[in-house]
Amino acid sequence: MTPTRGPAMTDVARLAGVSHQTVSRVINGHPNVTEATRTRVHQAISELGYRPNTAARALVTGRSSTIGIVGTGNALYGPVSTLYSIESAARQAGYSVVVGVPTSFDESAIITCVRRLQKQGVDGVVVIAPLRTDGGDIAELARELPLVAVEGSPAGDLAVVSVDQIAGARAATAHLLDLGHSAVWHVAGPLGWYEAADRVTGWRLAHEDAGIEPPPTLSGDWTAKSGFSAGSDLARTAGVTAVFAANDAMALGILRALEVQGKRVPQDVSVIGFDDVPDAEFFSPPLTTIRQEFSEVGVRSVEILLDQIDTGNRSTRRSSIEPSLVIRSSTGPPHAHTDQ
Repeated sequence: MTPTRGPAMTDVARLAGVSHQTVSRVINGHPNVTEATRTRVHQAISELGYRPNTAARALVTGRSSTIGIVGTGNALYGPVSTLYSIESAARQAGYSVVVGVPTSFDESAIITCVRRLQKQGVDGVVVIAPLRTDGGDIAELARELPLVAVEGSPAGDLAVVSVDQIAGARAATAHLLDLGHSAVWHVAGPLGWYEAADRVTGWRLAHEDAGIEPPPTLSGDWTAKSGFSAGSDLARTAGVTAVFAANDAMALGILRALEVQGKRVPQDVSVIGFDDVPDAEFFSPPLTTIRQEFSEVGVRSVEILLDQIDTGNRSTRRSSIEPSLVIRSSTGPPHAHTDQ
């Protein structure tokens, strides 16, 4: 039996009452088409269920309508949410996505991954780069193809989109100090992460603003287990009334550790996190935290990348997105303590 062929471009042209060249112009986004004609062609495409031949389209336009994303390969909420937001924004812009994961997060592994995506014919690449590099080699690569780094190096001559981690940490710490706490203890993320370093900076600046010497930091690794370990130490430390965890997972561990040690939140110790994970409002108590606008990260990353693809001009634009404070029940003013 001869298979039934799918609708062709000539079928779309016939139904829309235009030439197949006009259909091609509409599909490829050519500006010299009236809006009425463009609407008729899209209606015909929808009615017939026509799917353009992407390989043929790429030959005509020199583009694949595909962008590459270099991901981190881990399941942490922030990087995963960033990846999803970029994919969603690309899809809404009519682009497919190919994801590559480097073998490690040193600069040479990232570049190898970008080169691999480049060989697959992507039109540009978004690199999710939360770990510290000097940015120099990636910036060199950005001269060859459209490229945007998310949470990337502040150094280097390339486009970067990031959430203002310093502002977020400063707001979290200031919230606790404004409630009347004499100091805020900080459980930091792992060394080598831009977000962790910037959140420490924001925490320090908030103490500086208040004329307060900050206490020593404790180290975590983004996991609830490391938060539990740090929280257990803090529960046994005299004078601790407020804790800022560098992410919500560690805040969850801290909440559990405080409960185990017989500390009430927020009556004895206030706790604030960072990220606003979907479950944060269901923690016990509901977690005060800093919300990162990941959807905006995706939109801006794709916007800057597509501008480079469309114009052929490389960008060094730096786009910073403000996070927001979400106040729930885990923070409150300090109470008098008879046991400290």
